[in-house]
Amino acid sequence: MPARSRSSALSRTSLSLIALAEALSQSGSQLEDRWWQQQLGEALDKALSARQGHTVETALDHLLDQRSPAYEILVEQAEAHSESLAFTHQDQAYEALLISAPLLAWTRYQLPAGRLTPQHQQQLSDLMRTTVLTPDARLQLLPELIRFDQLPQSFRESRGWVLSLAQHALGARRDLPAVRAADTPEDLLADAYFLMGVAIVPQGQALFQWQTAQPGQPPSRASTTALWAEGCARITESLFTGCLTEYLPPEAFYTSTRQADQGIRPLTLKAAITWLQTAAHIPGTDLRAAIVACGEQAIEEYRIGFCTRQNNDVIYGCVWPSLSREESTPEQGEDGQVDTWDTLAALLRESGIQDVRRLPGLQAMEFCEDCGTPYFPNMLGEMQHPELPEEIDPEPVQFH
Repeated sequence: MPARSRSSALSRTSLSLIALAEALSQSGSQLEDRWWQQQLGEALDKALSARQGHTVETALDHLLDQRSPAYEILVEQAEAHSESLAFTHQDQAYEALLISAPLLAWTRYQLPAGRLTPQHQQQLSDLMRTTVLTPDARLQLLPELIRFDQLPQSFRESRGWVLSLAQHALGARRDLPAVRAADTPEDLLADAYFLMGVAIVPQGQALFQWQTAQPGQPPSRASTTALWAEGCARITESLFTGCLTEYLPPEAFYTSTRQADQGIRPLTLKAAITWLQTAAHIPGTDLRAAIVACGEQAIEEYRIGFCTRQNNDVIYGCVWPSLSREESTPEQGEDGQVDTWDTLAALLRESGIQDVRRLPGLQAMEFCEDCGTPYFPNMLGEMQHPELPEEIDPEPVQFH
């Protein structure tokens, strides 16, 4: 939708958020920053508590269309005010934070459901309390691991999860947030599982152990992360037999989901190549890969098509999403930015594929009209529907 028509449909709340974010972006002092931050925070709290619409997302869409520097400011403030909450319960002031601990898994078999038993739930809760949170923190976890498509899909939904879980932790509410059913393809070889919850502390107190002053030296994030990963591996080992796993530390919701987004991309690529080499019995030396950038005006994702040395038909494909404004820029500069093309080529070669071709230009994001499968490039730059040879069984082996 053109920016002009989108602007004409902006609500009064969205217009107020835009004006406050732009004012904060133009501030020239810390004193003025604090004033505008307070004004914007109060407006966001009001918008996130309202029942109507996606006013915050609408304001962000407008700022993005306008390429306004206020966009990043409003994103940061919206995340902070939707994943955290200050409130009073029985005359005690509290602060609550929506936290997430991603578990990344990949396999050449079929990914497990990763269902937690009551014993797993208790062990993970105890582990988080002893290795990550301060002694005064209260914790309420969801009783299940959830996947990407089950996470909150809006700032208002995130705020709702914080409120529901916090009230449950303090005994003011019995029900937990409703989690939508997972819609995960059976042939997925790599995915992220999220242990979600809310941690609560009396207002002004530290939440994470690395914030606290200990005799000598406070615990570092690195040591806390190592203890968390070691404990998680021990607790969940039986749930992820046949998988390689990586345990990211518990963090604020939006920070942890970005880390999971970043971490799952190379695992997805490695899992696809491993499956082609093992389950499909195609040696890495017989595989070739073509990479093309796809999107409308900017790079929205990179698509990697796999072919054999015998012909140029695409037999398999992987999508590498762009997760930042820098990655969406068609031409990478020489100012220290990570070059996505080089990153992809290095991962492919590390996995045994030496014939890697980078295709020029920005390709439209084409999908199959019948099944919705993305089209991937072959070595000649043609976008094709991936088709495995008839003798290969495309279904991952059920290991669990």
